[in-house]
Amino acid sequence: MIPHNQQLATVILQRIDELASISEVTGAITRTFGTEAFIKGRSLVAQWMQQAGLQTHIDNIGNVRGRLPCPTPGAKTLVIASHIDTVFNAGKFDGPLGVLTGLVLIEQLIEQKKTLPFHIELIGFSDEEGCRFHTTYLGSKVVAGQFDNNLLGKQDAAGNTLGDVIKAMGGNTDLLSNDAITAANWLGYFEIHIEQGPVLYEKHIPVGIVTAIAGQKRIALTFKGEAGHAGTVPMHMRNDALCAASEFILEAERFAASHMQQVVATVGTLNIPNAASNVIPGEVSCTLDLRSPSQQVLNSCYTYLEQLGSAICQRRKITFDWQLVQESKPVNCDANMNRLLANAIRQTGYDVINLVSGAGHDAVAVSAISPVTMLFVRCYKGISHNPLENVELKDLAAAVDVSAAFINSLIQKYNKG
Repeated sequence: MIPHNQQLATVILQRIDELASISEVTGAITRTFGTEAFIKGRSLVAQWMQQAGLQTHIDNIGNVRGRLPCPTPGAKTLVIASHIDTVFNAGKFDGPLGVLTGLVLIEQLIEQKKTLPFHIELIGFSDEEGCRFHTTYLGSKVVAGQFDNNLLGKQDAAGNTLGDVIKAMGGNTDLLSNDAITAANWLGYFEIHIEQGPVLYEKHIPVGIVTAIAGQKRIALTFKGEAGHAGTVPMHMRNDALCAASEFILEAERFAASHMQQVVATVGTLNIPNAASNVIPGEVSCTLDLRSPSQQVLNSCYTYLEQLGSAICQRRKITFDWQLVQESKPVNCDANMNRLLANAIRQTGYDVINLVSGAGHDAVAVSAISPVTMLFVRCYKGISHNPLENVELKDLAAAVDVSAAFINSLIQKYNKG
């Protein structure tokens, strides 16, 4: 006979596979905010929530939300959530695992006819990755009351504004603030997510507790030199923007590597307008992603690398433009909720592993108004944002067991008053 937790894990995996079949492109998983594939995937998740008996609706930013109410007047809300959008050519677990594991956990509470001392709201956030508008945490910022209306004018690569895309999905940009859960009504926030790192995989441990989430700074860089004929301009007379960018990229890598685990630096995009094999590049743009669990380290590295880029360009007679486009501060998870989560891990027979997340999560936006806690689940070699993403059935079953024990401990705590 298959253990109950493995049966539940099998259901989660089946739903993850079904959601993964919905994509903007054939042969890969891509569901970016506001696209036809995103809307279709969102509708499928909403259907599952409705079938479970949850009070289900789509809010104005496009989050899919299912509520299991409790009868107590003035009760607070525990939010279980993650995101259902993806990066380009994604894996199938990043985001959906948390939403669909949360759904199974709530289905079990309904089946067990548990009397809740608080409401539970399951949310599939609409845009955590920020691929389309370079604005992460759109969905969670709305729920947390942290949304900046100035973002509505931001444009995607095709010139569509965020506001127009929200309206095309059926949302009303004038009512975004109505979708927030006010600070007084939050009991806490719980997110289940693949680790996106190799620690649990190497240790052969199924789950771990997130103690903190690294802060981030994303910068847009432009290097402007002078285009010229590849065959006629002598090497010592060139103002090659690509060579300047290349030197900066390698120096940024060398600098971050010398700091070991304190900071990571990534140049993830590189664009050469009017590129040709016989033309000296006159302009190059790229992005720099800086992350650290320490705000002080993040700030100092940011300043150093800006000065480094400026010095390289000054020496090469290149114009250098550095624009901060997005940032988030490091976040500490709630000690009390983490204590309950650690007890749940011990109760189910596993070692407690504490981890710092280098990746950003919707918990970052929510942490501004609510206690947050996160459970990481072991994934294959720590690979993420990649079709090779994978979670084994036994590890997902362990995550179900731990999460159920955690939620039950919250129920017991608040039933006692």
